This record gives sequence, structure tokens and C-alpha cells, in this order.
Amino acid sequence: MATIFISDLHLDDSRPQITALFERLLASAQVRTASALYILGDLVEAWIGDDDDAELPGRIATATRGVRESGVPVYFIAGNRDFLIGEAFAQHAGMTLLEDGTVHDIEGCRTLLMHGDVLCTDDTAYQAVRRQVRQPQWQAQILAMPLQARRAFAAKAREDSRAHTGSTMETIMDVNAEAVAQAMRAAGVTRLIHGHTHRPAIHRFDLDGHTVERIVLGDWYEQGSLLHVTHEGVELAGLPTQ
Repeated sequence: MATIFISDLHLDDSRPQITALFERLLASAQVRTASALYILGDLVEAWIGDDDDAELPGRIATATRGVRESGVPVYFIAGNRDFLIGEAFAQHAGMTLLEDGTVHDIEGCRTLLMHGDVLCTDDTAYQAVRRQVRQPQWQAQILAMPLQARRAFAAKAREDSRAHTGSTMETIMDVNAEAVAQAMRAAGVTRLIHGHTHRPAIHRFDLDGHTVERIVLGDWYEQGSLLHVTHEGVELAGLPTQ
């Protein structure tokens, strides 16, 4: 038995092979016999509201609901692309929404679970935008817009994000070491799992005299990526599209 983690799939109609890979993974025996499935944000390229009538949200809900109906819990932490996913979609999709920074016992180890963007504190411009879009009043205004207007707004937001990424040093967009240390201290954990940075790796380092782990999940732009966690250890694995 293993607990499986994925993040940063950025599912979008422009990359149908990745959506198909996601559906195959969630229908596979390794997921349907897992202890749990965790999705740590950016499941989609953009989420415009639980009332979106496009095909993709329905396909996602069918896949995740199938996992839950097989007896495997599905947990979701919002990322910077899908923070508008709400309880209505979560219930339809068989997912349990978790707060960013939740601590769960994962295969015998207390583990801090995050999307990871709040740890990128050196990117002050991004953090300012994040604070704005996470405000309930701002979200209510966006969700009150017609669907077509929200689609246009999301497309513009993606363009702005690409421009920011292209003009910002990679080191600024990575996590801040002190922010990581503070988060792990506050949570009282020796393991942190997150996504967002698209830099999959297992980092082991000393924190206050203890060896701790920060595990970064991979993105799904060119291929799939998942993390297996068992009582014996952790393993990052890639998933070819074919």
C-alpha cells in the first residue's frame, strides 16, 4: 500500500494527451488500491468556477469520483490556477478539500502538505497578486461574471503569468529556504511535500539538529509525475504519455 501524490498537471484542452494520461492513471490499479490520492494544486491550467459547462471539468470529476468510489480517499489542495474550485465541484468529484498547510499522517510520518507558492516569498509581485485573488470579495466578483467573460479573464491571466515568469529570475520564483524552515517548525514536522515550482526533487537537510525532507512534485507538461510514499520510503516517478 502506498499514498500517491500528484500536482501541477495544468490540464487544458490544448494538451489532450495529458488529460488522457491523468484518466489512465486514476483508473489504474496502483491508484485504485492506494491508501489515498492527494492532488496538491494546479490540477488545471485555469478554473473559472464550479458552474463551468465545458467538457474538461466533467472528465476530471468522473476520474476522481471513480477513485473515491473504489474506496480510496481523494484530497485536494488548491494551487494558483485552481483556487476557485469550491465545495460544489469537490462533492461532485468525490474530493475532500484541504487547507494549504494541512498536516496529515502519511504512512506513519506527520507531513506538511502545501501547493508551495506561499513559500516563494522572494517573488513579492506574485505574493501581492496571490493575496488579492484569495480574498472572498474578489472571488465573489469574478464568479458573478458571465462564463464567457470569465474565460476571457482567465486567458488574460495566463498571458500575464507567462510574461511574469519569462521576465523573473528563476531563483526568485523558487522557494525561500527560511520560509520552508519556518513552515516546518510551525507545523512540527520533519517532512514537507509540495508542488508549484516544477522542480521535482527530494531535498534532505538539517533543521534544528534534525534531518528533514522537502519533497517537490513534478509538473505534467511533457510527461506525468507522481510520488509514492510508503512506510519504507518515498519515490518520485515519471509517467510517459504513451
